[in-house]
Amino acid sequence: MAKTVRLKDIADKIGVSTVTVSKALSGQRGMSEELREKIHAMADDMGYVPSVSRKQDFSSKSYTIGVLISENFMSEYSSFYTRMHQQVSQIAMDKGCFTMLEVISVDHEKNKVIPRLVEDKKIDGIVVVGRLDHEYLRAIKDISGIPMVYLDFCNHTGDEDAVVSDSYNGAYCLTNYLFDMGHKDIAFVGTLLASGAITDRYLGYTKSLMEHGRPFRGDWIIPDRDLETGVMDINKYFELPEQMPTAFFCNCDMAASMMIKKLREKGYRVPEDISVVGYDNYLFPGLCDIKITTYGVDSYEMGRNAILNLIRKISGERYRQGIMILEGHMIEGESVKRLD
Repeated sequence: MAKTVRLKDIADKIGVSTVTVSKALSGQRGMSEELREKIHAMADDMGYVPSVSRKQDFSSKSYTIGVLISENFMSEYSSFYTRMHQQVSQIAMDKGCFTMLEVISVDHEKNKVIPRLVEDKKIDGIVVVGRLDHEYLRAIKDISGIPMVYLDFCNHTGDEDAVVSDSYNGAYCLTNYLFDMGHKDIAFVGTLLASGAITDRYLGYTKSLMEHGRPFRGDWIIPDRDLETGVMDINKYFELPEQMPTAFFCNCDMAASMMIKKLREKGYRVPEDISVVGYDNYLFPGLCDIKITTYGVDSYEMGRNAILNLIRKISGERYRQGIMILEGHMIEGESVKRLD
């Protein structure tokens, strides 16, 4: 008979406490996402089976959950939203549910073509990963009545359920960090209004500027993507200003990696000449050869809350209604220089 794998067995293998393993497997906060994923992987490898009592904490009925993502977010590199989809699928599977992905084309979104998963009535609920047009989502909701939860965006209509990161406060903290490192001239990289997250991060950045008595400069707001499609282009955007700042706050790590490349093309060194920070703590391996100082978003915890809320919503149980905002944490890398 195979030996039952205990939490302590997993903890001993990884070199952490049993409490840490318990928190990771139950989705609680208090650790890095890398450690959480390592614990889950080890638990799977060792054949860990949760106790019956833990299984009973969740609905025993299996649901099929549709995951909708705009094609704009499915870049040539494995994107932040690709990882979020993978995590959502794994979390749903852990809860006894299945997921089906449908990538929404720009044309279908513009012409309000209802997703095939909805038309074919194959799903019990929907997680929308990343922003889709408000009117398009309203059309899906009105036609199908299928329970929905938005992940990493919200439309502020007052009747939606969403899980988002605290972009405003995260950007505020990250800009404060740059001031603490001696920087006073800080530019913002991101196309305003291209997404709610970018705009919220800009507002957090401006709050920090105001509190430090620094002026707003229009030439220090650097667009990074197309306003309509959200497609980033290092050749079309990322134009450096005539008067350079000492640091760039970039709305995401991908934008930070592109800005670092653009700076190097112009003869600047990072961080020796110019400092750069990103956001999300996610970048496809190989896109940048230095570790970017960033603000980590707990995408696993966001996905976990989205799935749990959706399962409860489908089953008619009580759940956290409205917009849930989750905090992140600072991650220091090698892309910021302290100024005297």
